Amino acid sequence: MVDWTIQKILKDIAYLTEELPQEALRKAIDNQAKITTELLRILEYARKNIRELLYMQEEDYVAHLYAFYLLAQFREQRAYPLIVDFFSIPGEATLTTTGNFVTEDLGRVLASVSGGDPSLMKQLIEDEKVNEWVRSAAIDGLLSLVIHDQLSREEVIDYFRGLYRGGLEREPSAVWDALISGSCDLYPEELFEDIRQAFEEDLIDSVFVPFREIEEALKRDKEDVLAKTQQDPHLAFVDDTIKEIEWWACFQSSPPKPSIAPAQKIGRNDPCPCGSGKKYKYCCGMYH
Repeated sequence: MVDWTIQKILKDIAYLTEELPQEALRKAIDNQAKITTELLRILEYARKNIRELLYMQEEDYVAHLYAFYLLAQFREQRAYPLIVDFFSIPGEATLTTTGNFVTEDLGRVLASVSGGDPSLMKQLIEDEKVNEWVRSAAIDGLLSLVIHDQLSREEVIDYFRGLYRGGLEREPSAVWDALISGSCDLYPEELFEDIRQAFEEDLIDSVFVPFREIEEALKRDKEDVLAKTQQDPHLAFVDDTIKEIEWWACFQSSPPKPSIAPAQKIGRNDPCPCGSGKKYKYCCGMYH
């Protein structure tokens, strides 16, 4: 019989293994009160030792990734500033040390630990030094708060309006694309002229989000659009760490193969046809 001490749990989730360490993760969840402090320390270490963390990736160190999901499941608000501080590091280091986590789940993890407070997500969005994909994920985090009734649609629309009107640097980036996408997810009627201006200034990747898609969105019923956003699993709070992680390709005997350009039109928020489980816009759609 395994003696599941806190140190044993931490050891089992420190490095990537051939199989998901489900038992260790279950024991971590069962011992939430005791292990939370250790998980917070893992995040503090990651932020203060980013260069060492980069070297540790060669040994498949993943404790910080497990910590993100567990603390999100625990709704641990003390993790919020730590995660934001980590992802405020300029450049590519945070992406290198977290893989697909940023584009796939960072937004919903931030929302899960925020306690309904959008201020630190806004801080990420508005910081030009922060990686553009991190800033984009923070926009998704605001949408996540809306669908969980912790922030009103009107508040976010008003905030988006400020981003369109000087809150973002006027240079094309993934942040602008995420802003347009998020606007459509919340129904963009109040922002239509701001969106038009952004397209006229070539701030938006028209391949990623063509202007006609904005016009088409406004032809749909507003409540239907909002209902679809409400049901988006990529905006849901993290409730089950094991379920969130078990589909990772590294734990599959036959990982899904990358897709080539699909023959049929795929919506940017639809599941990617490659079978990755990601939205098309964050998977194969990034390359077409």
